[in-house]
Amino acid sequence: MINIISSSRYKINRKKITKELIEFLNKRGISEDSNLNVIFVGRIKMKQIATRYKKEPVALPVLSFSYGQPEKEDVPIGEVFICYPQAILLAAEREKRVDDIISFLVQHGIENILNN
Repeated sequence: MINIISSSRYKINRKKITKELIEFLNKRGISEDSNLNVIFVGRIKMKQIATRYKKEPVALPVLSFSYGQPEKEDVPIGEVFICYPQAILLAAEREKRVDDIISFLVQHGIENILNN
């Protein structure tokens, strides 16, 4: 199950993200029934998380945490935190759409979970 958690102030295309994530997970042989939380946060919250868990006092664009192996469908594979303001900055720097950057960041976070 894919859960997308976000404040209403962030413009998130939940349907697009969910569809792309299902395709991404299926390509890697992971059931879409595996639990994955995608959480959108602001700069302050991301900085707090990065400071606490990574010892980096900066607002990173993406952070991911693994909660288990994806072989078992009932075990969550993890959580991916996306800093929405950082995604907007990256989109402007790279001259890409915000949705495309968000997809890239989420997939990057999942890859980090799977490779740990």
